[in-house]
Amino acid sequence: MASATAADYGWTRFSSSGFGYALDLGYTLALVRGVRPDAVLGTAGAEPRGVSAGLGELIEQHEERLLEAEYGEEVILAGACTVRGEGGDWTLALVLGGDPGSPLLMDALSTGTRAVSHSSNGGKPLHFFHWYENGELRTMFEWPQVRSGSTPDELNAVMREVGLDPTDGEAPGVDRKAAVFALTERLTGVRVTDEVLAEAEFLTGHVLAEPAGSWESVTVDITDAHGERTLMQLRRDQL
Repeated sequence: MASATAADYGWTRFSSSGFGYALDLGYTLALVRGVRPDAVLGTAGAEPRGVSAGLGELIEQHEERLLEAEYGEEVILAGACTVRGEGGDWTLALVLGGDPGSPLLMDALSTGTRAVSHSSNGGKPLHFFHWYENGELRTMFEWPQVRSGSTPDELNAVMREVGLDPTDGEAPGVDRKAAVFALTERLTGVRVTDEVLAEAEFLTGHVLAEPAGSWESVTVDITDAHGERTLMQLRRDQL
């Protein structure tokens, strides 16, 4: 298992990093072992849009699509490329403008293999992490201390090593997004860098937005009169 920590991913907050566009807009970054980029996009139902040479061109393609879009239309563009990781080739899929990573899609992508993703919806903000193994959701969270899945506590020791505290959230001064990148590397062996994204050859596709109601959980954040804060994550089937 890789030894990455949050300190290895400080670049994600640099203003010069193209990833800042993804953070502002909303994104999903998924890594799937042993599945080709075209198969990942096909499973997501993406309409082929050609190839982008690096994140810069992927962003330009997304901006062009925004200009073409009708008022109120959600524009979601996915780019997928091959990267090396633990056990061989992985596909890195970066989705701009939305999160098509529904449970059914991630189930399908991880059948017979491993899939790990993290995402943000932009300005709200909501930030999620998902680990799937052979179609099974093993661990997911928005807040590190509120986890679900079939093995919600299996990553606790690794979470602490990368800077996420499964009881209190994260250590003081730790960038939670950088720590989630590091946790993803621990599970995949894929080191994502600014250079990797800038130089990748992305196979791209336009993804249809999911209908409203495709959410899988909500987080309830309550602070009582004494200042005690309670976070509770509820799945759709619990509501």
